[in-house]
Amino acid sequence: MKYPEEVLTKSRKGKIEVRSLIDKGKFIRYNYKDPETGKILEKGKLSLIIKNTKGKTEHYYMIPIKGNRYLAIPIKDKKKRKVWNSKKAIKLF
Repeated sequence: MKYPEEVLTKSRKGKIEVRSLIDKGKFIRYNYKDPETGKILEKGKLSLIIKNTKGKTEHYYMIPIKGNRYLAIPIKDKKKRKVWNSKKAIKLF
């Protein structure tokens, strides 16, 4: 199969690859702060929740690691969460 040039990329090993869509949708990122000081906790850990166009969500803890990278740990909880938006608690999705 022939792919358009704009969807092709080269891997670190020099192999040509196709960027292929799995799905798309919306996302929410939030971090964790100390309620007393307002300072970010746990060296920048954050949560990422992805919601695809079919309504399915995936939740990941994003843990900072060496080299300005993150380790994504999938979370299998079904809790309805709210986050603080600097003024009030809001629902996620």
